[in-house]
Amino acid sequence: MLSDWCTWDDDYKSLVQSIRRDLLNIAGASGGVYTSVLMQGSGTFCVESAIGMVIPQNEKLLVIVNGAYGRRMVTIAERLGIETVRFECSETEYPDPAQLSKILDNDLAVTHVSLVHCETTTGMMNPLRQIASIIKQYKRTLIVDAMSTFGGVPINIAEMDVDYLISSANKCIQGVPGFGFVLAKREKLKVCKHQARSLSLDLYDQWAAMEEQEGKWRFTSPTHTVRAFKQALDELRKVGGVEARNERYIANQHTLVNGMRDLGFIPLLPEEKQSPIITPFYYPDDTRFAFDVFYRELKKRGFVIYPGKVTDYDTFRIGNIGNVTPEVIKHLLTAVQESKYWESLSFKNKE
Repeated sequence: MLSDWCTWDDDYKSLVQSIRRDLLNIAGASGGVYTSVLMQGSGTFCVESAIGMVIPQNEKLLVIVNGAYGRRMVTIAERLGIETVRFECSETEYPDPAQLSKILDNDLAVTHVSLVHCETTTGMMNPLRQIASIIKQYKRTLIVDAMSTFGGVPINIAEMDVDYLISSANKCIQGVPGFGFVLAKREKLKVCKHQARSLSLDLYDQWAAMEEQEGKWRFTSPTHTVRAFKQALDELRKVGGVEARNERYIANQHTLVNGMRDLGFIPLLPEEKQSPIITPFYYPDDTRFAFDVFYRELKKRGFVIYPGKVTDYDTFRIGNIGNVTPEVIKHLLTAVQESKYWESLSFKNKE
């Protein structure tokens, strides 16, 4: 990131093209069937770019919702004037396959279905393969928000017949913030010309520019972030790819949960529903507990954690991804123990 790059330079465009190919390889996707397009902004920009373009004015979106990021998809679609129906589930439960089938049976106007692969509200990994099978059985277009899983959890979009997959540079591939990307079936994307509801977020026009001008972005691209992302992809390859990274994330998560249990903290989800991405824990069952104080105590010791997003329970969240090893997690556990803040609080087993 210490070197400057010109957006129109041939070397830079060649780098962009190599990233686009690398993303398809990670997804197990053929470049003849699928393509990739990069888009400036945060992951949410890319979600809005995709939703705002792939659904024509006269078609309808079903959003599977079991957390804050599913609800954000609904908000995006409604703001864009897209007819939207939500399949609302408990934040701590998987979507019911029978109920999903019933909705698709009864509502023939639904043309597209979207879901979040790992709903980081709770850290739950939704059963993508099972859900994709149902959606494809009903011949609907599938949009997957894989923001927090792509590059850290094995995903083969060709096997599951995913139509659109969306992720971001700064998650499991371990780049830095600044852009996201959409992997899409070429034939699906080709019919989306002039459907975008935004100029700057027009995914089709962005793709067409990158295809026709060999890696050129329509507007100023985040050159330093793109270069950092290429480095991150190279590092992912060197450590053994997605499978190896997934193993490290799983080891991080197991070390974290076991250590936090020893200190009295209870995870929100049972083990079988928990992803290796992020883990929420219940607050201690004590009105004296204040997350802000706990947060500051850990920050003083070099660790930053997340507030909770779960609607019905008081929780905080600890991320397991990034350039983090089980040894780092052990240092975090020591910091929790040394903070002493929680020591006088009462814990109640919520399991």
